[in-house]
Amino acid sequence: MSDKLSIKVTIANRVYPLTINRNEEEQIRKAVDCINDNLKQLENSYAVRDKQDLLAMTALYFADKSLAADEQSEAVTRETSSRVEEVQRQITSYLSQNEES
Repeated sequence: MSDKLSIKVTIANRVYPLTINRNEEEQIRKAVDCINDNLKQLENSYAVRDKQDLLAMTALYFADKSLAADEQSEAVTRETSSRVEEVQRQITSYLSQNEES
C-alpha cells in the first residue's frame, strides 16, 4: 500500500491537485479550511474583492501567527533549558555535599 495520496483541495475557488503522505491528509484539509475561513472573514470585513489581495492578506496573517508561535516556542525552550540547568546544579551540589560527609 502506497504512503502517498492524491487529493484535490479548493482554495479561493481554485482547485489544486496535491500528492501528499497519507498521514498528512487531515492536517492539509484543516489548513485549507483555515485559509478559506480567513479569506471569507477578510472578504466580509473589508471592501476588498480581489482574490489576490485577500490571499496576500491571508498569507501575511498566517506568517505572522507562525512567527509568533516560533518565538513562543523558543522562549519555552530557553526557559526549560534554564530550569534543567538549575536542577542539574542543585543535584551536583547535593551529591558533592553528601560525598564529603
